[in-house]
Amino acid sequence: MTRLSVSQGAALSTGAVLGTGLIALPALAAAAAGPAALVAWLALILLSAPLAWTFAALGARFPDGGGVATYAGRAFGPRVAAAVGWCFYFAVPLGTPVATGFTGGYAAAVAGGGRTTELVTFLLVTAVAFAMNWFGLRVSGRVQLVLTGVLTALLVVAVLAALPHVDPGNLTPFAPHGWAGIGAATALLVWAFAGWEALSSLSHEYRNPRRDVPRATLIAVALVGVLYLAVAGVSVLVLGPALAESRAPLADLLAVGLGGPARQITAVIAIVLTLGAVNAYYAGVSRLGAALARDGALPSRVFGGRRRSLAFIFLASVGCALLPIGLHTSTLLVTGCFTLVYVIGTASALRLLPRGWPKLIAGTAFVAVLGLLWLNGWPSLLSLGFAAGALAYQALQQRRQRGQALVEQVRVDRSEADDQAVDVRTV
Repeated sequence: MTRLSVSQGAALSTGAVLGTGLIALPALAAAAAGPAALVAWLALILLSAPLAWTFAALGARFPDGGGVATYAGRAFGPRVAAAVGWCFYFAVPLGTPVATGFTGGYAAAVAGGGRTTELVTFLLVTAVAFAMNWFGLRVSGRVQLVLTGVLTALLVVAVLAALPHVDPGNLTPFAPHGWAGIGAATALLVWAFAGWEALSSLSHEYRNPRRDVPRATLIAVALVGVLYLAVAGVSVLVLGPALAESRAPLADLLAVGLGGPARQITAVIAIVLTLGAVNAYYAGVSRLGAALARDGALPSRVFGGRRRSLAFIFLASVGCALLPIGLHTSTLLVTGCFTLVYVIGTASALRLLPRGWPKLIAGTAFVAVLGLLWLNGWPSLLSLGFAAGALAYQALQQRRQRGQALVEQVRVDRSEADDQAVDVRTV
């Protein structure tokens, strides 16, 4: 049986969280808050520690492919578990075109082709992630380890190359849009830190979940925090006001430090980032879908088993890529779903984790994600639609089960009546 090592788990976690946040979000955050966007970056980095630890603690104590849905079921019952599972599971196909959309813009800038190049990039990334996960975590985990190593090296090069061009004057004016701008930047940057919950679905794949899950998560938190803050900080200090107007901030940063080949290098970074994120999410949610089907929260004919669940996610991702929804809107919709999952997940931790500092850390994470849900605004309502779908499906299943039980009871009653009639005639 395939088992994840600490290094592979840390690589999957890093790939899931690091994801596509560095491709476009530094510019979007700077446009919302100016240099004060660094406050939002720092706040979310600090939030990652208790949030990641909370999910790691749950995964270590309750290793299961259902991840957050399993914890919600233990804490609040099967209906909440199904609602959380649906919210996360069906948000991933909607989020996959968003992630690859960031990358497609970089690829199109290098190769040309506009929308066609973006769609080809989407199909390439999702098909490779699908293939890696189809053949199991032994392939997926090892490839992810390589991808994360390459990605880390490229980002370090980008930061070091740009350091000689740092200008502290670019920090003024520091907060041109005030606290409201920092709040808006924080809501956008939630996308960059989504991912800690995805890997909880892989907790049962570790060799020793109680020991290895916290270790892998600790490594990932440290690596993600350092890389995010370094790239975001250098981007603000080097690019200055131009950062807010950039459509390819990482490419601009590399162009300052390296010159000529910056666009090509950045396209490679973008593809590696996105492939790492999609690969990690496909690994986690394929098992989540199978677990939901196992527990009766999804139809087993479609979602039963890891590969059926994976196939659905891939096909649904292709379908969502063809929807006429803007990239910005899709980002907020997906972020709202993930934030609600965090709220339910951390609330579950408050009921499941032991008293003392574990519950204190979970409580800190719970309060923080409630604030993020408020900052996200109306796009969070999409998660209610997924939750309603889960409840409706469960109600339908219960009605079918009652109907089948009634039919079976009528059959038994008729059989008993026929047996009594035979006995009377015999007498």
